[in-house]
Amino acid sequence: MTETWNWRGGRIREAFLEAADTVAELLAEPAVAAAWDEPSVLKDFGVRGLAGHMFWQELALPGMLAAPVPTEPVVSLRAYYLEKVIWLDAGADAPVSARIRQGGEATAADGHTALHARVREALGRLRTDVPGAPAVRSVRVSSWGDWSLELDDFLLTRLMELVVHADDLACSVGLPTPRFPEHVTAPVVELLARLAVRRHGVVDVVRGLARAERAPASIAAI
Repeated sequence: MTETWNWRGGRIREAFLEAADTVAELLAEPAVAAAWDEPSVLKDFGVRGLAGHMFWQELALPGMLAAPVPTEPVVSLRAYYLEKVIWLDAGADAPVSARIRQGGEATAADGHTALHARVREALGRLRTDVPGAPAVRSVRVSSWGDWSLELDDFLLTRLMELVVHADDLACSVGLPTPRFPEHVTAPVVELLARLAVRRHGVVDVVRGLARAERAPASIAAI
């Protein structure tokens, strides 16, 4: 993996905003409200907590963009996934995974209608703030350490989470998984492929994609 495994420029910003709107429409579905207090397809995650987890960083992003540019050093997307995040290799029972579930529950604590209203308000701001951000602009989540990410790299991480969790949420409530256009899915598939190589190695990923007779049981990336 090289230092340049990212997608930058207006296309990733447009893809993020389009995906966020699509997933917000999924969140608004009556089936999601009806299953709000039910389990999701993810271990130990309820529908409510999953919905909150899906959007908590989108809810925080307007404030991040309104804040001064972080002074913490910028890390590459590669370093983010290989060196910074601890949830990637953690199982569902790990403390970090429990904290993620608790954060999702807290984000959705006021109920389905309130969460959807907050998401719509945040996305309304982001439709102006994201395209209007400088070409090079770093952002930082308050819980991170002494580092930050370029905005476009951060949006790619969010794009992947939105596409993956849209499937989780739809399957949890018996709805079809949203259909995203290729300009949304292509960077997600590329990122997941790189993360799959990180976990399983090139040979297993190539076999999983190209040789059913020698494919491993799984090449899941996350």
